[in-house]
Amino acid sequence: MADSRTPRSSDGLGSTSPAPAVTRAAAVMDALAASSTGRLTLSDLARELGIPKSSTSNLLLALEEARLISRQGAEFTLGRKLVELGAAYLSRLDEVQEFYRFCEQAPTLSGETVRIAMLDGSNVIYLARYEGHPAVRLTSNIGDKMPVSLCAVGKALIARLNDYDIDAMFPDDAELPVLTPKSLRTGAELKGQLRTIREQGYAFEDEESTTGVVCLAVAVPTRGAHGPSLGLSVTALKATYTEEQGSQMVKELSELAQSLGNPMG
Repeated sequence: MADSRTPRSSDGLGSTSPAPAVTRAAAVMDALAASSTGRLTLSDLARELGIPKSSTSNLLLALEEARLISRQGAEFTLGRKLVELGAAYLSRLDEVQEFYRFCEQAPTLSGETVRIAMLDGSNVIYLARYEGHPAVRLTSNIGDKMPVSLCAVGKALIARLNDYDIDAMFPDDAELPVLTPKSLRTGAELKGQLRTIREQGYAFEDEESTTGVVCLAVAVPTRGAHGPSLGLSVTALKATYTEEQGSQMVKELSELAQSLGNPMG
């Protein structure tokens, strides 16, 4: 079943693009990624794109031949080629390779679940995940998106923005997504936490995205004017978490962040 999002207008989608077919192809993959089941029919996708079924069918055929989507009966899903492309992208990020090397050797982080994420508007995208032992598995995986207000790494990253941009993204009365009883609910609550994050140099998430799980995060110093906005986070079980443990986690995350942001030391 298709999700309840508003279909795109056929006049708007790709109408100003120099390559409308590419824009529509990207919209197909976005729609499949956003679907609650990961599967959509031809009718679903035609409605989403706002174009005739015949045009949508030709587009889907081309994407299927490129292995970017896969047909399963009357439904379509994302294709395995996207995994290959994602892996190729990540393998060329020096930050990701250094992230794994550091986590394997760090006294505390080597036994924890650690992630590196990139800011993407009002969300973060997780680029890599190091799983220590025992790993906290009730958290986001590689490629997942998470609203910044729900995760420590998101809050650590937007805390670096200027107040004007933050106010534009999150007015005081903005309603934020909620996952647990402890999730922040308004823009005003979020901005209150951002002030604390700036003062202490790290973000703390207390069961705001997953009950029973806490998370600490720091931002990576930006590398160059156009470098990616990256952040690091580590998760722990609330039942066993201690302030001493948290202090050591923040220390090692900060060391890793400095290494990633300033590779020449």
